[in-house]
Amino acid sequence: MSIDAMQGLTSRLWFPGARWHVGDLAWGLRQHTGREHEWPTKVWRSNGQVVAWGWAELPGHLNLQAVDEHWAGAVLDWFGEITEPESVVVSSAEPHLVRAVEARGFVQMEGPFFLHLVRDLEDLPEPRAACHPVTDVAGRVRAHREAFYPSRVTEESYRNVQKTPPYRGELDVVADVDGETAAYCLAWLDDARKAVLIEPVGTVPDHRGKGLARDVCLAALHAARDLGAEIATVSPRGDDAWPIPARLYRSIGFAQVARTVHYGVARG
Repeated sequence: MSIDAMQGLTSRLWFPGARWHVGDLAWGLRQHTGREHEWPTKVWRSNGQVVAWGWAELPGHLNLQAVDEHWAGAVLDWFGEITEPESVVVSSAEPHLVRAVEARGFVQMEGPFFLHLVRDLEDLPEPRAACHPVTDVAGRVRAHREAFYPSRVTEESYRNVQKTPPYRGELDVVADVDGETAAYCLAWLDDARKAVLIEPVGTVPDHRGKGLARDVCLAALHAARDLGAEIATVSPRGDDAWPIPARLYRSIGFAQVARTVHYGVARG
């Protein structure tokens, strides 16, 4: 799995509205253990430079990034060679990927989608609750598993996340209630782009509705700004079936710049 090479391209191509941030790859590819056989990846190079990558989530979903339509087509061809394609997701702000996907016969599908929200880091509100960097990994993992039940995140997989650049402990923020992790926010800073991603954020069910998710997000954004970040991004669900996260992020100043576009294989 060439995560370093994938992240290098992702950082180079990042802009507000991009589908991928380096933190998406760190979290997405390291949050579980034992899934390498389910998640084949491939990197394409031209003249010694990475120009595309593909990450298949078997049996039939594709994640991809490419510098142009030609290399996106190469990724889609590879995907068709290793499995029976079912779905691909791209950003509405990346028309070269839209063109490549549609040229291979994929059609837009209705259903859940994600927003790409951004905000600058000036005039950040202050968190109301006390927040601090994570020190109790077991408690942090327990909170994640309760917030996203059922979850395959374990202490082993979380320690793998912590070993994966650009993880920084200062940006792994929690709020405690009665000595236990009640809410958390993990932020990822791409130093080259001065852009910080929030992913993931969660609150233990018993402590929802108290504003703790807002507080840990703000604490993480303050820490990221102190480390040089100038812009923040987050990608919550955008459909009506799951409105609360987007409502939270908008309440602290995030605004939409793009959304995901979901493609599937035409049937019949």
